[in-house]
Amino acid sequence: MVKAIRVEQLGDPQVLKWEDVEIGEAKEGEVRVRNKAVGVNFIDVYFRTRVYKVPSLPYTPGVEGVGEVTAVGVGVTDMKVGDIVAYSCQPLGSYAEEHILPALQLVPLPPSIHPIVGASIMSKGLTTRYLLQQCFKI
Repeated sequence: MVKAIRVEQLGDPQVLKWEDVEIGEAKEGEVRVRNKAVGVNFIDVYFRTRVYKVPSLPYTPGVEGVGEVTAVGVGVTDMKVGDIVAYSCQPLGSYAEEHILPALQLVPLPPSIHPIVGASIMSKGLTTRYLLQQCFKI
């Protein structure tokens, strides 16, 4: 069991609850990460207030973070337990002590970047890249 912020019904910030949850084990192609820092983004509010659809209720919010790899699933060969990684986007769930993610969505975080900085820039960096390379090539 790990602690996580959970949303059982959509609404105002009062629906956020600190609870014990079971997240399971990393499956094929997945990695279990113990979060060191997580990003808090306005999209998290959009999910909680019905602007964007959540996959199901209850859910754990959060789309970005940095953590230490604690387990790797079958077939994961490019990272190991102890690696520090950053992530952004789906699946939701970064507002938790630990999170299971697809290994393909993880980026190694260099030691020169503090976890708090890494967790705060992933979504912004991906958005910037998208805008400058996909929407309007500069």
